[in-house]
Amino acid sequence: MTGRRKLREGIVVSNKMEKTVVVVVERLVRHERYHRRLRRRVRYKAHDEQNKCRVGDRVRLIETRPLSRDKRWAVQAILSRSEALADVIATAEAEKVAAAKAAETPEASA
Repeated sequence: MTGRRKLREGIVVSNKMEKTVVVVVERLVRHERYHRRLRRRVRYKAHDEQNKCRVGDRVRLIETRPLSRDKRWAVQAILSRSEALADVIATAEAEKVAAAKAAETPEASA
């Protein structure tokens, strides 16, 4: 019996690995007793063949065969880009590099 592949939509939270992104998928469930809606989050590692995904992007995942120990999903499409979050992260990384370079400079002159 063959079924349809599962689809999920989520936000990329890490793209530091080669051809792999970590995507957080959030869903709402009702508490059985109190009937309050709760957020449930799951982190999936997904295959990104061209390394196109950036942190903050909204992506659609599709279920695949096992690609590694943790990867069972692949990025099917990038639904939207998050420019604001990407800019904040790029700025933070640039500041980190500048701080590391400033820390090396006094040692070299001494």
